[in-house]
Amino acid sequence: MVKEIIKEYIKIAEEKMKTAKILMDNERYDDVVSRAYYAVFHCVQALLASIGVKAETHSGAKDLFGLYFIKNGKMDKKYAKYLKNLKDDREAGDYGIYSLIEENEAQNAIKCY
Repeated sequence: MVKEIIKEYIKIAEEKMKTAKILMDNERYDDVVSRAYYAVFHCVQALLASIGVKAETHSGAKDLFGLYFIKNGKMDKKYAKYLKNLKDDREAGDYGIYSLIEENEAQNAIKCY
């Protein structure tokens, strides 16, 4: 059952990133960041599922990822920073009145994937 859940999270993540790349081609930078964030969020959920942990919120996923994969050195700290920046940029792009996301930020959002 856990393997199937992980596969589904990865499948969803791949779909979100494909959409992000299509949006990048159409210069929809806010939406690129949003889709990229959700791709990474689902990857984090897959990682957590691999150790029997489930996050109920976005903040919970970020915190649990830090606890189980960053603090113990299983993954480089740059991935925690990448997740935090994506989350912050996604919120600014989704909820802000004026778009502050520029092309270089959108490129950075999809480069790690």
